[in-house]
Amino acid sequence: MYNFEDIWKKIKSTLQTEFDNDIYNEHFAEINNVFRVNNNLVYLIAPNSFIKNKIENFYINRLNYYLNNFVEEKYLFKIITKEQAAIEISKEQPYEINKPEENLENKYKTGLNNTYTFDNFVVGSSNRLAYTSAMKVADQPGIFANPLYIFGDVGLGKTHLMECIGNYALENNINLKVLYVKTDQFIEDYASAAQNKTFDNFSKKYEDIDILLVDDIQFLSGKNKTQLEFFKIFEKLKDNNKQIVITSDRPASDLYDIMSRLTSRFEWGLSVDISKPNLDHRISILKKKLSIETSDPELISEDILEYIASVFDNNIRELEGALKRVLFYCTAFNYKFTIENTKDALKNLINSKNIGSKDIDRNNYNNILDIVSNYYNINTSDLLSKKRQKKYVFARQISMYIIKDLYDLTFKRIGQIFNGRDHSTVIYGIEQISNYIQTDESVKKDVDKLLIKCGKK
Repeated sequence: MYNFEDIWKKIKSTLQTEFDNDIYNEHFAEINNVFRVNNNLVYLIAPNSFIKNKIENFYINRLNYYLNNFVEEKYLFKIITKEQAAIEISKEQPYEINKPEENLENKYKTGLNNTYTFDNFVVGSSNRLAYTSAMKVADQPGIFANPLYIFGDVGLGKTHLMECIGNYALENNINLKVLYVKTDQFIEDYASAAQNKTFDNFSKKYEDIDILLVDDIQFLSGKNKTQLEFFKIFEKLKDNNKQIVITSDRPASDLYDIMSRLTSRFEWGLSVDISKPNLDHRISILKKKLSIETSDPELISEDILEYIASVFDNNIRELEGALKRVLFYCTAFNYKFTIENTKDALKNLINSKNIGSKDIDRNNYNNILDIVSNYYNINTSDLLSKKRQKKYVFARQISMYIIKDLYDLTFKRIGQIFNGRDHSTVIYGIEQISNYIQTDESVKKDVDKLLIKCGKK
């Protein structure tokens, strides 16, 4: 039986001589003990999620290489945070060292990116159903929903969520055989098998697994022979209760030039969509990304994050790319993180034609307040006051609802417009109007008229 505490100390000594002091001290110096060893995984506790992600992205292969110089069987390091360690302890599972698994290395040829986890997937109203469904599938592969079909526009997190399923499933059962593959890779594999007459290898790769994750299934369009082969694989896995997860840029019923018997099977299980995140959700995504990219989550102010989120509202990929550009720009030139420097960093990415509609100033808000107050025959100052009479409260809530609808500001920012009201008051007011719209036709007509008057097309 190996002494993994001693092995880790020896590896740390090697790392200390290999890296300069700054790199070593930041990433490895504080990791003093092995948390546990189970299923051929050696668990180390990183001081925070930033260090965890840095090690996983840049150093994990080197650590595993050093580890396996000390052991005869295949072992791998697993980096977790203190919070994850606390969860593991709460499970009260025994932390014994198991016998090495045979052919363990091949079990990690999954195609998965191990940085895609449920822990760093930011949940909001636009993806909550998809996230919840993915969690249940990961916890009960082949049982809860099979297949799970996730659809939505480019860059909204479908791939991330799909790979979360595979990584979570492996985390809980290392013996599972998981395969993530892009559809274009599946097409290439089939073409190669057909050309070289190696269908046995092809079938073994795609049929001898427990969880199959197929990304961007829409690219099967027009590939009739490949579709037929995928149909056979789908049928075999489904019959054996093996989990299938599929992503696409559209609902299965809208897939073009794919055989109907295949698309109908995509709808057998559960179809969930991911839509564009709203402003508050986008800001949350930026905060999570900032915690991964830097050890100082306060490095960039909320105003800057709100500015980035208000401009880059198309998809998460471009949103995160904008943040990384600001980080690099200000760090490389030793500039302060200000709105002005942020705009300079992003000016080449921003379509100037559209920026005017997003860079809202106080005059836009005043215009809405004037329109609403005139409509209800009250003074604009009453909307901003603390008066609690019903007619003022109702008009104030209408104003909040319209500002949120037109400009998708954060609740905090809307509260500031109304003389510093708490964000919870704003949330309540907007929810009240949303409920009235559903139940009172006269309120709905009023809101529709006001939205048009305020500039909604």
